[in-house]
Amino acid sequence: MLTPVETEDRYFIPESGYPADPVSGEAPLKLKYFSGGQWRESKTAKYMPCYNPSTGAVIAYAPQCTADEVESAIQAAVDAFPAWSDTPVGKRVQVLFRMKALVEAHLDELTHLLAKEMGKKWDEAMGDVLKVVEVIEFACGAPHIMKGEALMNVSAGYDTTRYNHPIGVFAGIAPWNFPAMIPQGWMVPICVATGNCMVLKAASFVPQSSMRITELWREAGLPAGVLNLVTTSRHEAEILLRHPEIKGVSFVGSTSVGLHIYKTAAEHGKRVQALTEAKNHALVLRDCNVDRTARGIINSFCGCAGQRCMALPVIVVENAIADELIPLIVKYAGELKLGAAYEQSTGMGPVVNQGHKDYVLNWIETGIREGAELILDGRKPEVPAGCEKGFYIGPTIFDHVTEEMSVGREEVFGPVLCIKRVDSFEEGLKIMNDSRFANGSVIYTQSGYYARKFAKETHGGMVGINVGIPVPVGIFGFTGQKQSFFGDLHMMGRDGFIFYTESRSVTATWFAESETPAGKVDTWDGTMTLLSK
Repeated sequence: MLTPVETEDRYFIPESGYPADPVSGEAPLKLKYFSGGQWRESKTAKYMPCYNPSTGAVIAYAPQCTADEVESAIQAAVDAFPAWSDTPVGKRVQVLFRMKALVEAHLDELTHLLAKEMGKKWDEAMGDVLKVVEVIEFACGAPHIMKGEALMNVSAGYDTTRYNHPIGVFAGIAPWNFPAMIPQGWMVPICVATGNCMVLKAASFVPQSSMRITELWREAGLPAGVLNLVTTSRHEAEILLRHPEIKGVSFVGSTSVGLHIYKTAAEHGKRVQALTEAKNHALVLRDCNVDRTARGIINSFCGCAGQRCMALPVIVVENAIADELIPLIVKYAGELKLGAAYEQSTGMGPVVNQGHKDYVLNWIETGIREGAELILDGRKPEVPAGCEKGFYIGPTIFDHVTEEMSVGREEVFGPVLCIKRVDSFEEGLKIMNDSRFANGSVIYTQSGYYARKFAKETHGGMVGINVGIPVPVGIFGFTGQKQSFFGDLHMMGRDGFIFYTESRSVTATWFAESETPAGKVDTWDGTMTLLSK
Protein backbone atom coordinates (compact mmCIF):
# COMPACT_ATOMS: atom_id res chain seq x y z
CA MET A 1 0.00 0.00 0.00
CA LEU A 2 1.32 3.44 -0.91
CA THR A 3 1.89 5.66 2.09
CA PRO A 4 0.45 9.22 1.93
CA VAL A 5 3.16 11.85 1.85
CA GLU A 6 3.51 13.85 5.06
CA THR A 7 3.93 17.55 4.31
CA GLU A 8 3.78 20.96 5.89
CA ASP A 9 4.39 23.25 2.93
CA ARG A 10 1.45 24.87 1.14
CA TYR A 11 0.81 26.30 -2.32
CA PHE A 12 1.02 29.88 -1.09
CA ILE A 13 3.11 32.18 1.07
CA PRO A 14 0.69 33.68 3.61
CA GLU A 15 2.94 36.55 4.68
CA SER A 16 3.41 37.86 1.16
CA GLY A 17 4.08 41.50 1.95
CA TYR A 18 1.36 42.67 -0.43
CA PRO A 19 -0.94 45.40 0.93
CA ALA A 20 -4.31 44.29 2.28
CA ASP A 21 -7.51 45.01 0.38
CA PRO A 22 -9.17 48.04 2.01
CA VAL A 23 -12.65 46.45 1.98
CA SER A 24 -12.00 42.82 2.97
CA GLY A 25 -8.85 43.51 4.98
CA GLU A 26 -7.22 40.44 3.39
CA ALA A 27 -3.73 40.58 1.92
CA PRO A 28 -3.22 38.80 -1.41
CA LEU A 29 -1.41 35.47 -1.32
CA LYS A 30 1.85 34.89 -3.12
CA LEU A 31 1.48 31.60 -4.97
CA LYS A 32 4.09 28.91 -5.67
CA TYR A 33 4.56 26.17 -8.25
CA PHE A 34 4.68 22.40 -7.65
CA SER A 35 7.60 20.30 -8.87
CA GLY A 36 9.00 17.00 -7.68
CA GLY A 37 6.52 16.69 -4.85
CA GLN A 38 7.28 20.10 -3.30
CA TRP A 39 5.80 23.59 -3.46
CA ARG A 40 8.54 25.99 -4.53
CA GLU A 41 8.79 29.75 -4.64
CA SER A 42 9.49 30.91 -8.17
CA LYS A 43 12.56 32.98 -8.97
CA THR A 44 10.61 34.98 -11.53
CA ALA A 45 10.20 38.73 -11.25
CA LYS A 46 6.81 38.55 -13.00
CA TYR A 47 3.62 37.80 -11.08
CA MET A 48 0.08 37.99 -12.44
CA PRO A 49 -2.76 39.37 -10.25
CA CYS A 50 -5.66 37.03 -9.51
CA TYR A 51 -8.98 38.70 -8.65
CA ASN A 52 -12.10 37.98 -6.68
CA PRO A 53 -14.54 38.74 -9.53
CA SER A 54 -17.38 39.36 -7.08
CA THR A 55 -15.65 42.38 -5.52
CA GLY A 56 -12.80 43.26 -7.87
CA ALA A 57 -10.22 42.78 -5.11
CA VAL A 58 -6.83 41.20 -5.82
CA ILE A 59 -6.65 37.95 -3.82
CA ALA A 60 -3.39 36.43 -5.05
CA TYR A 61 -0.41 36.79 -7.35
CA ALA A 62 0.55 33.83 -9.55
CA PRO A 63 4.13 33.43 -10.79
CA GLN A 64 5.04 33.38 -14.44
CA CYS A 65 7.47 30.54 -13.93
CA THR A 66 10.82 30.74 -15.66
CA ALA A 67 11.91 28.44 -18.48
CA ASP A 68 14.26 26.67 -16.07
CA GLU A 69 11.39 26.02 -13.66
CA VAL A 70 9.23 24.55 -16.41
CA GLU A 71 12.16 22.37 -17.46
CA SER A 72 12.63 21.22 -13.87
CA ALA A 73 8.96 20.25 -13.63
CA ILE A 74 9.28 18.20 -16.81
CA GLN A 75 12.42 16.51 -15.47
CA ALA A 76 10.65 15.67 -12.21
CA ALA A 77 7.93 13.93 -14.22
CA VAL A 78 10.51 12.11 -16.33
CA ASP A 79 12.27 10.88 -13.19
CA ALA A 80 9.00 9.69 -11.64
CA PHE A 81 7.73 7.82 -14.69
CA PRO A 82 9.72 4.54 -14.46
CA ALA A 83 8.57 3.70 -10.93
CA TRP A 84 4.99 4.95 -11.38
CA SER A 85 4.45 3.18 -14.70
CA ASP A 86 5.78 -0.02 -13.11
CA THR A 87 3.42 0.28 -10.14
CA PRO A 88 0.63 -2.31 -10.58
CA VAL A 89 -2.53 -0.67 -11.85
CA GLY A 90 -4.46 -1.94 -8.83
CA LYS A 91 -2.12 -0.01 -6.52
CA ARG A 92 -2.31 3.09 -8.71
CA VAL A 93 -6.07 3.25 -8.44
CA GLN A 94 -5.86 2.96 -4.65
CA VAL A 95 -4.49 6.51 -4.81
CA LEU A 96 -7.55 7.52 -6.83
CA PHE A 97 -9.93 5.93 -4.33
CA ARG A 98 -8.30 7.95 -1.55
CA MET A 99 -8.39 11.06 -3.72
CA LYS A 100 -12.12 10.72 -4.32
CA ALA A 101 -12.71 10.59 -0.57
CA LEU A 102 -10.50 13.63 0.02
CA VAL A 103 -12.25 15.78 -2.60
CA GLU A 104 -15.62 14.85 -1.15
CA ALA A 105 -14.39 15.63 2.37
CA HIS A 106 -13.19 19.08 1.26
CA LEU A 107 -16.16 19.81 -1.03
CA ASP A 108 -17.39 22.95 0.70
CA GLU A 109 -13.87 24.37 1.04
CA LEU A 110 -13.12 23.76 -2.64
CA THR A 111 -16.51 25.15 -3.69
CA HIS A 112 -15.91 28.38 -1.79
CA LEU A 113 -12.38 28.74 -3.15
CA LEU A 114 -13.53 28.20 -6.73
CA ALA A 115 -16.47 30.59 -6.40
CA LYS A 116 -14.17 33.20 -4.90
CA GLU A 117 -11.46 33.04 -7.54
CA MET A 118 -13.55 32.42 -10.68
CA GLY A 119 -17.00 33.86 -10.00
CA LYS A 120 -19.25 30.83 -10.49
CA LYS A 121 -22.23 30.94 -8.16
CA TRP A 122 -22.26 28.38 -5.35
CA ASP A 123 -24.07 25.44 -6.98
CA GLU A 124 -22.15 25.92 -10.25
CA ALA A 125 -18.85 25.98 -8.36
CA MET A 126 -19.83 22.84 -6.46
CA GLY A 127 -20.69 21.15 -9.75
CA ASP A 128 -17.26 22.10 -11.09
CA VAL A 129 -15.66 20.26 -8.16
CA LEU A 130 -18.02 17.28 -8.29
CA LYS A 131 -17.07 16.74 -11.93
CA VAL A 132 -13.56 16.01 -10.62
CA VAL A 133 -15.04 13.23 -8.50
CA GLU A 134 -17.02 11.91 -11.47
CA VAL A 135 -13.94 11.37 -13.61
CA ILE A 136 -11.88 10.00 -10.71
CA GLU A 137 -14.61 7.39 -10.23
CA PHE A 138 -14.40 6.48 -13.92
CA ALA A 139 -10.58 6.35 -13.85
CA CYS A 140 -10.77 3.91 -10.93
CA GLY A 141 -11.93 1.43 -13.55
CA ALA A 142 -8.46 1.42 -15.11
CA PRO A 143 -7.74 -2.24 -14.24
CA HIS A 144 -10.66 -3.24 -16.42
CA ILE A 145 -10.51 -0.55 -19.12
CA MET A 146 -6.76 -0.97 -19.70
CA LYS A 147 -7.10 -4.68 -20.36
CA GLY A 148 -5.87 -5.73 -23.78
CA GLU A 149 -6.97 -8.74 -25.78
CA ALA A 150 -5.58 -12.14 -26.66
CA LEU A 151 -6.19 -15.00 -29.06
CA MET A 152 -4.63 -18.43 -28.74
CA ASN A 153 -3.62 -20.28 -31.90
CA VAL A 154 -3.89 -17.33 -34.29
CA SER A 155 -1.72 -19.52 -36.47
CA ALA A 156 -0.84 -23.13 -35.72
CA GLY A 157 1.16 -23.03 -32.47
CA TYR A 158 1.20 -19.20 -32.30
CA ASP A 159 -0.56 -16.95 -29.80
CA THR A 160 -0.98 -13.15 -29.90
CA THR A 161 -1.66 -10.83 -26.96
CA ARG A 162 -2.13 -7.06 -27.11
CA TYR A 163 -1.21 -5.00 -24.04
CA ASN A 164 -1.95 -1.34 -23.28
CA HIS A 165 1.01 0.53 -21.79
CA PRO A 166 1.57 4.00 -20.31
CA ILE A 167 3.61 6.27 -22.55
CA GLY A 168 5.47 8.83 -20.45
CA VAL A 169 5.01 12.49 -19.57
CA PHE A 170 2.00 14.51 -20.74
CA ALA A 171 1.31 18.24 -20.61
CA GLY A 172 -2.08 19.60 -19.59
CA ILE A 173 -2.86 23.20 -20.54
CA ALA A 174 -6.01 24.29 -18.73
CA PRO A 175 -8.44 27.19 -19.32
CA TRP A 176 -9.75 29.58 -16.70
CA ASN A 177 -13.50 28.86 -16.98
CA PHE A 178 -13.48 25.48 -15.17
CA PRO A 179 -10.59 25.71 -12.67
CA ALA A 180 -11.25 22.28 -11.12
CA MET A 181 -13.17 20.13 -13.59
CA ILE A 182 -10.93 20.49 -16.62
CA PRO A 183 -7.38 20.24 -15.20
CA GLN A 184 -8.13 17.99 -12.23
CA GLY A 185 -10.99 16.02 -13.76
CA TRP A 186 -10.64 15.81 -17.52
CA MET A 187 -6.83 15.69 -17.54
CA VAL A 188 -5.14 14.36 -14.41
CA PRO A 189 -7.12 11.27 -13.24
CA ILE A 190 -6.97 9.18 -16.43
CA CYS A 191 -3.39 10.28 -17.12
CA VAL A 192 -2.09 9.07 -13.76
CA ALA A 193 -4.39 6.03 -13.51
CA THR A 194 -2.89 4.70 -16.73
CA GLY A 195 0.63 5.08 -15.30
CA ASN A 196 1.71 8.33 -16.90
CA CYS A 197 3.00 11.55 -15.35
CA MET A 198 1.79 15.10 -16.00
CA VAL A 199 3.03 18.66 -16.05
CA LEU A 200 -0.06 20.79 -15.61
CA LYS A 201 -0.16 24.42 -16.66
CA ALA A 202 -2.93 25.92 -14.56
CA ALA A 203 -4.70 29.05 -15.78
CA SER A 204 -2.92 32.05 -14.27
CA PHE A 205 -6.20 33.93 -13.65
CA VAL A 206 -7.62 31.16 -11.46
CA PRO A 207 -4.90 28.75 -10.27
CA GLN A 208 -5.81 28.25 -6.61
CA SER A 209 -8.54 25.62 -7.03
CA SER A 210 -6.18 23.41 -9.02
CA MET A 211 -3.34 24.08 -6.59
CA ARG A 212 -5.45 23.09 -3.61
CA ILE A 213 -6.57 19.90 -5.36
CA THR A 214 -2.91 19.17 -6.16
CA GLU A 215 -2.24 19.32 -2.41
CA LEU A 216 -4.93 16.68 -1.98
CA TRP A 217 -3.31 14.45 -4.62
CA ARG A 218 -0.15 14.48 -2.55
CA GLU A 219 -2.13 13.74 0.62
CA ALA A 220 -3.76 10.81 -1.21
CA GLY A 221 -0.32 9.29 -1.76
CA LEU A 222 0.50 10.26 -5.34
CA PRO A 223 4.31 9.92 -5.51
CA ALA A 224 6.54 12.95 -6.02
CA GLY A 225 6.92 13.97 -9.63
CA VAL A 226 3.85 12.17 -10.98
CA LEU A 227 1.91 15.45 -10.98
CA ASN A 228 3.60 18.84 -11.33
CA LEU A 229 1.93 22.24 -11.65
CA VAL A 230 3.18 25.53 -13.07
CA THR A 231 1.73 28.89 -14.03
CA THR A 232 3.47 30.56 -16.94
CA SER A 233 3.20 33.01 -19.78
CA ARG A 234 2.58 31.70 -23.29
CA HIS A 235 6.30 31.96 -24.00
CA GLU A 236 7.29 29.44 -21.32
CA ALA A 237 4.26 27.27 -22.11
CA GLU A 238 5.69 26.81 -25.59
CA ILE A 239 8.33 24.55 -24.00
CA LEU A 240 5.59 22.01 -23.29
CA LEU A 241 4.76 21.78 -27.00
CA ARG A 242 8.31 21.17 -28.17
CA HIS A 243 10.12 19.33 -25.37
CA PRO A 244 11.23 15.86 -26.50
CA GLU A 245 10.17 14.24 -23.20
CA ILE A 246 6.57 15.41 -23.51
CA LYS A 247 4.65 12.65 -25.29
CA GLY A 248 1.25 14.32 -25.59
CA VAL A 249 -0.64 17.54 -24.92
CA SER A 250 -4.20 18.06 -23.66
CA PHE A 251 -5.55 21.58 -24.17
CA VAL A 252 -8.81 23.47 -23.66
CA GLY A 253 -9.11 27.08 -24.80
CA SER A 254 -9.53 29.33 -27.81
CA THR A 255 -9.56 28.07 -31.38
CA SER A 256 -6.60 30.19 -32.48
CA VAL A 257 -4.40 28.94 -29.62
CA GLY A 258 -5.72 25.38 -29.96
CA LEU A 259 -4.85 25.27 -33.64
CA HIS A 260 -1.34 26.54 -32.87
CA ILE A 261 -0.91 23.90 -30.15
CA TYR A 262 -2.21 21.17 -32.42
CA LYS A 263 0.13 22.08 -35.27
CA THR A 264 3.20 22.72 -33.12
CA ALA A 265 2.91 19.68 -30.86
CA ALA A 266 2.06 17.37 -33.76
CA GLU A 267 5.06 18.64 -35.72
CA HIS A 268 7.17 17.58 -32.73
CA GLY A 269 5.75 14.05 -32.74
CA LYS A 270 3.25 14.40 -29.89
CA ARG A 271 -0.30 13.24 -29.43
CA VAL A 272 -2.70 16.19 -29.18
CA GLN A 273 -6.27 16.72 -28.08
CA ALA A 274 -7.26 20.41 -28.36
CA LEU A 275 -10.78 21.39 -27.32
CA THR A 276 -11.59 24.87 -28.53
CA GLU A 277 -14.41 27.40 -29.09
CA ALA A 278 -18.10 26.90 -29.78
CA LYS A 279 -21.24 28.71 -30.85
CA ASN A 280 -23.88 26.22 -29.83
CA HIS A 281 -27.39 26.62 -31.24
CA ALA A 282 -30.76 25.29 -30.10
CA LEU A 283 -33.59 24.71 -32.54
CA VAL A 284 -36.93 25.48 -30.88
CA LEU A 285 -39.92 23.93 -32.64
CA ARG A 286 -43.51 25.06 -32.33
CA ASP A 287 -44.56 21.96 -30.38
CA CYS A 288 -42.11 22.47 -27.52
CA ASN A 289 -43.13 22.74 -23.87
CA VAL A 290 -42.91 26.53 -23.84
CA ASP A 291 -42.38 27.25 -20.14
CA ARG A 292 -39.90 24.41 -19.57
CA THR A 293 -38.04 25.38 -22.74
CA ALA A 294 -37.77 29.01 -21.65
CA ARG A 295 -36.37 28.00 -18.26
CA GLY A 296 -33.94 25.58 -19.88
CA ILE A 297 -32.67 28.32 -22.19
CA ILE A 298 -32.15 30.70 -19.24
CA ASN A 299 -30.03 28.11 -17.45
CA SER A 300 -28.10 27.36 -20.62
CA PHE A 301 -27.10 30.89 -21.57
CA CYS A 302 -26.87 32.46 -18.10
CA GLY A 303 -25.32 29.54 -16.23
CA CYS A 304 -21.67 30.21 -15.34
CA ALA A 305 -22.38 33.72 -16.71
CA GLY A 306 -22.15 32.19 -20.18
CA GLN A 307 -18.49 31.31 -19.73
CA ARG A 308 -18.55 27.70 -20.89
CA CYS A 309 -18.04 26.15 -24.29
CA MET A 310 -21.28 24.21 -23.89
CA ALA A 311 -23.34 27.33 -23.17
CA LEU A 312 -26.33 28.06 -25.40
CA PRO A 313 -25.69 31.52 -26.90
CA VAL A 314 -28.05 31.13 -29.90
CA ILE A 315 -31.60 29.87 -30.24
CA VAL A 316 -33.19 29.30 -33.64
CA VAL A 317 -36.92 29.69 -33.07
CA GLU A 318 -39.79 28.82 -35.35
CA ASN A 319 -41.81 31.96 -36.02
CA ALA A 320 -44.98 30.11 -35.05
CA ILE A 321 -43.84 29.99 -31.40
CA ALA A 322 -41.46 32.99 -31.21
CA ASP A 323 -43.88 35.65 -29.93
CA GLU A 324 -45.01 33.37 -27.11
CA LEU A 325 -41.57 32.06 -26.11
CA ILE A 326 -39.37 35.17 -26.31
CA PRO A 327 -41.28 37.32 -23.75
CA LEU A 328 -41.02 34.43 -21.28
CA ILE A 329 -37.26 34.20 -21.75
CA VAL A 330 -36.92 37.96 -21.22
CA LYS A 331 -39.11 37.77 -18.10
CA TYR A 332 -37.18 34.90 -16.50
CA ALA A 333 -33.79 36.39 -17.40
CA GLY A 334 -34.79 39.70 -15.83
CA GLU A 335 -35.65 37.96 -12.57
CA LEU A 336 -32.10 36.67 -12.01
CA LYS A 337 -30.42 38.37 -9.06
CA LEU A 338 -26.73 39.13 -9.49
CA GLY A 339 -24.41 38.95 -6.52
CA ALA A 340 -21.30 37.53 -4.89
CA ALA A 341 -20.61 34.07 -6.23
CA TYR A 342 -20.11 32.51 -2.81
CA GLU A 343 -23.47 33.74 -1.45
CA GLN A 344 -25.87 30.84 -1.90
CA SER A 345 -28.81 33.15 -2.70
CA THR A 346 -27.07 34.55 -5.81
CA GLY A 347 -28.82 33.82 -9.12
CA MET A 348 -25.89 34.69 -11.39
CA GLY A 349 -22.30 35.55 -10.63
CA PRO A 350 -19.79 37.86 -12.33
CA VAL A 351 -17.49 37.21 -15.27
CA VAL A 352 -13.90 36.35 -14.47
CA ASN A 353 -12.10 39.71 -14.67
CA GLN A 354 -12.25 43.25 -16.05
CA GLY A 355 -10.55 42.28 -19.30
CA HIS A 356 -13.16 39.66 -20.05
CA LYS A 357 -15.96 42.00 -19.00
CA ASP A 358 -14.71 44.54 -21.53
CA TYR A 359 -14.51 41.80 -24.17
CA VAL A 360 -18.16 40.81 -23.66
CA LEU A 361 -19.31 44.43 -23.55
CA ASN A 362 -17.56 45.07 -26.86
CA TRP A 363 -19.50 42.17 -28.38
CA ILE A 364 -22.76 43.71 -27.14
CA GLU A 365 -21.80 46.98 -28.82
CA THR A 366 -20.99 45.01 -31.98
CA GLY A 367 -24.44 43.44 -31.96
CA ILE A 368 -26.05 46.87 -31.67
CA ARG A 369 -23.95 48.24 -34.55
CA GLU A 370 -24.81 45.25 -36.72
CA GLY A 371 -28.52 45.95 -36.32
CA ALA A 372 -29.63 43.23 -33.91
CA GLU A 373 -32.58 44.27 -31.73
CA LEU A 374 -31.47 44.59 -28.09
CA ILE A 375 -34.50 43.47 -26.06
CA LEU A 376 -32.73 42.98 -22.71
CA ASP A 377 -29.71 45.10 -21.82
CA GLY A 378 -27.34 43.77 -19.15
CA ARG A 379 -24.58 46.34 -19.49
CA LYS A 380 -25.42 48.19 -16.26
CA PRO A 381 -26.89 45.62 -13.87
CA GLU A 382 -27.90 46.16 -10.28
CA VAL A 383 -25.58 44.48 -7.78
CA PRO A 384 -25.59 44.23 -3.97
CA ALA A 385 -23.58 46.47 -1.69
CA GLY A 386 -19.93 45.46 -1.65
CA CYS A 387 -20.06 44.21 -5.24
CA GLU A 388 -19.90 47.59 -6.97
CA LYS A 389 -16.35 46.96 -8.20
CA GLY A 390 -17.07 43.41 -9.29
CA PHE A 391 -17.10 42.29 -12.91
CA TYR A 392 -20.82 41.95 -13.56
CA ILE A 393 -22.82 41.77 -16.76
CA GLY A 394 -26.52 41.03 -16.62
CA PRO A 395 -28.39 38.73 -19.01
CA THR A 396 -28.46 40.33 -22.45
CA ILE A 397 -30.74 39.29 -25.31
CA PHE A 398 -30.71 40.17 -29.01
CA ASP A 399 -33.67 39.38 -31.26
CA HIS A 400 -33.82 39.26 -35.08
CA VAL A 401 -30.18 38.23 -35.40
CA THR A 402 -29.25 37.27 -38.97
CA GLU A 403 -26.46 35.14 -40.41
CA GLU A 404 -24.62 38.27 -41.58
CA MET A 405 -24.13 39.42 -37.97
CA SER A 406 -20.89 38.31 -36.35
CA VAL A 407 -22.45 38.48 -32.87
CA GLY A 408 -24.51 35.45 -33.85
CA ARG A 409 -21.61 33.52 -35.37
CA GLU A 410 -18.59 34.03 -33.08
CA GLU A 411 -18.05 32.97 -29.48
CA VAL A 412 -18.91 35.79 -27.05
CA PHE A 413 -18.40 33.75 -23.85
CA GLY A 414 -20.74 35.77 -21.70
CA PRO A 415 -24.45 35.92 -20.73
CA VAL A 416 -25.56 37.05 -24.19
CA LEU A 417 -28.34 35.29 -26.12
CA CYS A 418 -28.93 35.74 -29.86
CA ILE A 419 -32.33 34.83 -31.30
CA LYS A 420 -32.63 33.80 -34.94
CA ARG A 421 -36.13 33.31 -36.38
CA VAL A 422 -36.98 30.66 -38.97
CA ASP A 423 -40.08 29.20 -40.61
CA SER A 424 -39.22 25.51 -40.53
CA PHE A 425 -37.13 22.69 -39.09
CA GLU A 426 -35.12 22.44 -42.32
CA GLU A 427 -34.28 26.15 -42.37
CA GLY A 428 -33.19 26.05 -38.74
CA LEU A 429 -31.04 22.96 -39.13
CA LYS A 430 -29.25 24.48 -42.12
CA ILE A 431 -28.38 27.61 -40.13
CA MET A 432 -26.99 25.48 -37.32
CA ASN A 433 -24.94 23.23 -39.59
CA ASP A 434 -23.46 26.21 -41.45
CA SER A 435 -21.49 27.13 -38.30
CA ARG A 436 -17.76 26.43 -38.34
CA PHE A 437 -18.11 25.16 -34.77
CA ALA A 438 -19.75 21.89 -33.72
CA ASN A 439 -19.47 21.36 -29.99
CA GLY A 440 -23.08 21.04 -28.93
CA SER A 441 -26.48 21.33 -30.58
CA VAL A 442 -29.92 21.19 -29.02
CA ILE A 443 -33.52 20.72 -30.10
CA TYR A 444 -36.61 21.52 -28.05
CA THR A 445 -39.56 19.51 -29.31
CA GLN A 446 -42.15 16.92 -28.33
CA SER A 447 -41.86 15.21 -31.72
CA GLY A 448 -39.96 11.93 -31.72
CA TYR A 449 -39.69 12.15 -35.50
CA TYR A 450 -37.96 15.54 -35.51
CA ALA A 451 -35.84 14.68 -32.47
CA ARG A 452 -34.48 11.59 -34.22
CA LYS A 453 -33.98 13.41 -37.51
CA PHE A 454 -32.13 16.18 -35.69
CA ALA A 455 -29.87 13.75 -33.80
CA LYS A 456 -29.00 12.06 -37.09
CA GLU A 457 -28.39 15.18 -39.20
CA THR A 458 -26.95 17.82 -36.86
CA HIS A 459 -23.20 18.47 -37.01
CA GLY A 460 -22.93 18.96 -33.24
CA GLY A 461 -20.74 16.43 -31.46
CA MET A 462 -22.87 16.50 -28.31
CA VAL A 463 -26.61 16.61 -28.93
CA GLY A 464 -29.35 17.59 -26.51
CA ILE A 465 -33.01 16.65 -26.98
CA ASN A 466 -34.79 18.97 -24.56
CA VAL A 467 -31.46 19.18 -22.71
CA GLY A 468 -29.84 22.61 -22.96
CA ILE A 469 -26.34 21.62 -21.78
CA PRO A 470 -25.79 18.16 -23.29
CA VAL A 471 -22.42 17.42 -21.72
CA PRO A 472 -22.12 13.63 -21.36
CA VAL A 473 -20.87 12.15 -18.11
CA GLY A 474 -17.19 11.23 -18.06
CA ILE A 475 -17.69 7.63 -19.12
CA PHE A 476 -18.76 8.84 -22.58
CA GLY A 477 -16.24 11.59 -23.30
CA PHE A 478 -16.46 15.15 -24.60
CA THR A 479 -16.96 14.84 -28.35
CA GLY A 480 -16.81 18.24 -30.06
CA GLN A 481 -16.27 18.38 -33.82
CA LYS A 482 -15.27 20.74 -36.68
CA GLN A 483 -13.35 23.79 -35.37
CA SER A 484 -14.37 23.00 -31.82
CA PHE A 485 -11.84 20.17 -31.67
CA PHE A 486 -8.43 19.36 -33.15
CA GLY A 487 -7.12 15.83 -32.72
CA ASP A 488 -8.25 12.23 -33.07
CA LEU A 489 -9.03 11.12 -29.52
CA HIS A 490 -11.39 13.07 -27.28
CA MET A 491 -11.07 13.71 -23.55
CA MET A 492 -12.54 11.18 -21.12
CA GLY A 493 -14.46 8.05 -22.04
CA ARG A 494 -12.65 5.23 -23.83
CA ASP A 495 -10.94 7.81 -26.04
CA GLY A 496 -9.28 9.19 -22.92
CA PHE A 497 -7.75 5.84 -22.02
CA ILE A 498 -6.58 5.27 -25.59
CA PHE A 499 -5.01 8.75 -25.70
CA TYR A 500 -2.90 8.04 -22.62
CA THR A 501 -1.78 4.54 -23.61
CA GLU A 502 -0.06 2.78 -26.48
CA SER A 503 -0.68 -0.76 -27.65
CA ARG A 504 1.92 -3.49 -27.89
CA SER A 505 1.16 -6.78 -29.61
CA VAL A 506 3.18 -9.85 -28.59
CA THR A 507 3.21 -12.93 -30.79
CA ALA A 508 4.82 -16.08 -29.37
CA THR A 509 5.42 -19.69 -30.19
CA TRP A 510 7.10 -22.32 -27.99
CA PHE A 511 8.91 -25.57 -28.68
CA ALA A 512 8.62 -28.76 -26.67
CA GLU A 513 11.91 -29.98 -25.22
CA SER A 514 11.56 -33.19 -27.19
CA GLU A 515 10.73 -31.39 -30.41
CA THR A 516 13.36 -30.67 -33.02
CA PRO A 517 12.42 -27.34 -34.63
CA ALA A 518 12.26 -27.38 -38.41
CA GLY A 519 15.44 -26.24 -40.03
CA LYS A 520 13.62 -23.95 -42.42
CA VAL A 521 11.70 -20.82 -41.39
CA ASP A 522 9.25 -19.39 -43.93
CA THR A 523 9.00 -15.70 -44.86
CA TRP A 524 6.22 -15.04 -42.32
CA ASP A 525 7.88 -17.09 -39.56
CA GLY A 526 4.77 -19.21 -39.19
CA THR A 527 2.32 -16.35 -38.59
CA MET A 528 0.56 -16.43 -41.98
CA THR A 529 -2.69 -18.25 -41.19
CA LEU A 530 -3.31 -19.52 -44.72
CA LEU A 531 0.17 -21.06 -44.83
CA SER A 532 0.00 -22.70 -41.40
CA LYS A 533 -0.59 -26.41 -40.96
